[in-house]
Amino acid sequence: MNKIIKVILVNACLVAISASFIYGMSMLKNNGDNQDNSASIKKAPLFTAKDSNGKSHNLADYKGKIVVLEWKNHLCPFVKKHYGSNNMQTLQKKLTSKGVIWLSIISSAENRQGNVTPDECNEIIKNEGSHATAVLLDPEGKIGRHYQAKTTPHMFVIDAAGNIVYEGAIDSIRSADPNDIKKAKNYVLNAVDSVIKQKKIEPAQTAAYGCSIKYSY
Repeated sequence: MNKIIKVILVNACLVAISASFIYGMSMLKNNGDNQDNSASIKKAPLFTAKDSNGKSHNLADYKGKIVVLEWKNHLCPFVKKHYGSNNMQTLQKKLTSKGVIWLSIISSAENRQGNVTPDECNEIIKNEGSHATAVLLDPEGKIGRHYQAKTTPHMFVIDAAGNIVYEGAIDSIRSADPNDIKKAKNYVLNAVDSVIKQKKIEPAQTAAYGCSIKYSY
């Protein structure tokens, strides 16, 4: 009789262990399926900066809108490629007409290539026919470093929730030749259209190309 009882107890223990293992594996699977992916979401660093007219812009004020950030140096050949061909202005006009906020940012330090005074900046804006919402002056490079912006142009698309959904090159052909623009895929336009249509952004990140940003150090 004792032998039978021992067998029953051993079997009961095995069943309990098996059930516990299955439950544990099930919980791991469920946690994996329902895990919080917020860690992979990259929030856009907040900033406040003055534009070429002395007006202050706070990124937080644009929450609820799509924002494009464009790092700029008007003397860079890669920037000239897009402005000289009117490609950048056309893109700016197209997107701002849809309610997108477009902020061009100049992070060139004082006495370095691309650095401009507010008056010089406004003259450049006028000559280029820029359709940016504003051109922000960042001579100390604070905004540029927060975003780890490396080149001109370096592009960022921020969604209405304040997340960076695209960062990198403006398009798919890494050259300073305006003739390549029509052959290239415009990553910024693709990203904004994808956000508007609630589609997955592909690619969401690329290597930016252009001139290095002329930080103070």
